[in-house]
Amino acid sequence: MQDELQALKNTRTWDLVDLPTEKFLIGCKWVYKIKTRSDGSMDCYKACLVAKGFTQEYGIDYEETFASVACLTFVSSLLAIATIWRWTLFQMDVKDAFLNGDLEEDVYMKPPPRLNHPPNKVCRLRLALYGLKQSPRAWYAKFNATVNEFGFTSNPYDIALFIRKTAQDLGVLSYFLELEVTFSNDGYLLSQVKYAFNLVSKAELNDGKSVSTPLEPNVKLAPMDGSSLFDPTCSWQLVGSLIYLTMTCLDITYAIHIVSQFMATPRSTHYAAILCIIHYVKGTLFHGLHFSANSSLMLHTYSDADWVGNPSDCRSTTGYCLFLGNSLISWQSKKQTILARSSAKAEYRALGNGILNAFDLSDLKYLFKMPTPHVRCRNLKSAETSCFLEGGFDSQLMVTTLRPFFNFQRETNLKCYQHKECSIPLASFITMAS
Repeated sequence: MQDELQALKNTRTWDLVDLPTEKFLIGCKWVYKIKTRSDGSMDCYKACLVAKGFTQEYGIDYEETFASVACLTFVSSLLAIATIWRWTLFQMDVKDAFLNGDLEEDVYMKPPPRLNHPPNKVCRLRLALYGLKQSPRAWYAKFNATVNEFGFTSNPYDIALFIRKTAQDLGVLSYFLELEVTFSNDGYLLSQVKYAFNLVSKAELNDGKSVSTPLEPNVKLAPMDGSSLFDPTCSWQLVGSLIYLTMTCLDITYAIHIVSQFMATPRSTHYAAILCIIHYVKGTLFHGLHFSANSSLMLHTYSDADWVGNPSDCRSTTGYCLFLGNSLISWQSKKQTILARSSAKAEYRALGNGILNAFDLSDLKYLFKMPTPHVRCRNLKSAETSCFLEGGFDSQLMVTTLRPFFNFQRETNLKCYQHKECSIPLASFITMAS
């Protein structure tokens, strides 16, 4: 704690002043944490001073709060491309990152505990602190301005990506954002072993048995199944952790899609389904995504739909997965927002979502000289029929899928194919339980 206070003094994070009469104070607190390495061993003890930003008022001590964050799909894409081109990946860590952000607003804070200060003095913040609503925005603005001075430019697709032809050696990439990166001669392996193990421990299932499937085959959950839970907090926390685990675990995506629909009022049956998913995770701790060095730069999108798969509202489920060569970089399992009156319409909406996902990554084509993407639909003929027959689509479907599709197809010479590579289409296992 004393080291942290000294670091805050050295950076002149605040000035001790009298509180103006028209201003009010926000509080602060110390947060203690044990930092661990990717193998679970202890790295160090850390104390962090956090401002109580939830007491801030818009227009008084903060304005805009939006800040750019990294697109995780682009992170996967970059890892896959780096593997193919056999780049060496490096990483860096900015110590006390938010403290580098300059505040534009006047923010007054109570002096932190253990700080020696004159009586009746308060802290007028000069730099951002963790917990302030504008801290992420202030940090990004400072980082963006600093790296621009060193010749880096942000990418139009993902402005959190900065590009420069040469860079300083900052350490080999191995662990970031709870993601573990392992290098071998045939590529990179992206996994979340430590994160998954901590999740199993959090659910107190270390001694439990693993299961072979995330959900029981053909399971159909309903909103009123089972009895109500006394405290649903544990269910919310576990599902939130599982959602982040889908970064590297495609096989639980559909199961998480199912249980997430009941998180407003989870019941005992839903909680049992959550525990079943974690039992499955326990048996697949060391699974991950492999980015092959012997892959091509061709984008392939596979789409599928489970028509009227939801028993509660008869909505269909969209599923798609995006490959860069033979490296999986993006996927989704999501309930469609509109009731599909035919399987053809459900397939077409899934096709549209898959195309839009490829459209989002279209800048990669020009940045890394990639060939034209290919899109594969399980039932392309039905999707085309739904699109082109008179009255085959509604106005919302046209706005959300048709216009971007035709624009993207015209700009990139996109090709769509019937999916015939295997008896079970690749996107099917994120649209159905079995």
